[in-house]
Amino acid sequence: MIFSPLGVVLILLLVFIFRKKVKFIYSAFILLLIFSNGLFSDILWRLLEYPLKRLDYSLLAPSDGIVVLSGGLHLPPGDTKIIEWYDPDRFLAGIDLYKANKSNRLIFTGGINPLTPELPPEGDVFIKEAISMGLPKEDLFTTDPVNNTLQEAKAIKKLLNNDSSLIQKRVILVTSAFHMKRAKKVFEGEGISVQPYPVDFKSNKSFFASLRNPLSWMPSASSLNKSSNAIREIIGRFIYGAWR
Repeated sequence: MIFSPLGVVLILLLVFIFRKKVKFIYSAFILLLIFSNGLFSDILWRLLEYPLKRLDYSLLAPSDGIVVLSGGLHLPPGDTKIIEWYDPDRFLAGIDLYKANKSNRLIFTGGINPLTPELPPEGDVFIKEAISMGLPKEDLFTTDPVNNTLQEAKAIKKLLNNDSSLIQKRVILVTSAFHMKRAKKVFEGEGISVQPYPVDFKSNKSFFASLRNPLSWMPSASSLNKSSNAIREIIGRFIYGAWR
């Protein structure tokens, strides 16, 4: 992505090639040092996840449905047909909420990736797994195939509208903590009342733990990747106006 830290660094290097001014090299070097620093990437994630916390089930009111947003699937190397998940926390939280009797409807969105057409929609995979864990098939639902948050919200609205018994459309929304504010904004824009249930927190409980870890002070590719993902979410929030 052109607005990612690495994208900006590459642009600065290209500008240096044509302008021959050393300040562009210095700027690229400084940006790379900042965004590949573990403490800085941790601060970005804390900003995105604040003030969300992992909640106890007892704090949630019963709802018309538990909605679990897609988190991504991939095929590992080899001939196996096993599909691996990027974010099982969302699925597991949905199962736990259902078992805690927060709703008799557990809804998975049918996330797809156009670049990997060999993978089935996530909702199909999740329903199969939920049935293997003993959940009744009649309480499990999935949406049409979707590939972004807005499509997920519209698909959930369509599914809820098909049930005439639902006067108020109230759901418990399960997604990663960094994604929750934007997802909540989008779902409420479709007229769906949301109880947030954030999971998959990227930041640790204590920032001081990161401060005490000497590796957090060192530049690393993993920290650069974390910063890039955080910047992507920040841009998404600006696009959707989802900072509150």
